[in-house]
Amino acid sequence: SFIHAVIEGWFSLYHRDIPGDQSFLSQLWKEYAKGDSRYVIEDNFTVCMETITAWAWGPLSLWTVVAFLQRQPHRYVLQLVVSLGQLYGDVLYFFTEYREGFAHSEMWHPLYFWFYFVFMNALWIVVPSILLLDAWRHLSTAQRALDLAKAKRH
Repeated sequence: SFIHAVIEGWFSLYHRDIPGDQSFLSQLWKEYAKGDSRYVIEDNFTVCMETITAWAWGPLSLWTVVAFLQRQPHRYVLQLVVSLGQLYGDVLYFFTEYREGFAHSEMWHPLYFWFYFVFMNALWIVVPSILLLDAWRHLSTAQRALDLAKAKRH
């Protein structure tokens, strides 16, 4: 949730100012933009996606952490929702750039393409996929137990 609220929140609020700004977070985004220039050209998809990530997935991620720490019964529902949202956003992120022929990246560059663009974003596919399957397993187990208990009462 820190990444969403602070780093992506900064982008959401200051995307117009980043190219000329010298603050640390703007410099971070300019460095990242070497792998995906959509971050310095006010690309509509990128601004919308990062805004949703910052202001929806960020708070929901924090709520999910709190739900797990407090063992709240809805924790796996939150994990499923947040993971699916992250996965969906990242698939769109990759697919929109693929459909544009990777025009905003220096194809095959070891740092800018493979590390910044591919690796750093692939994490947002791998981790949410694992968490999505984990939530599915826990929710299915809980539903199975509930169904079995109901069947025994009848």
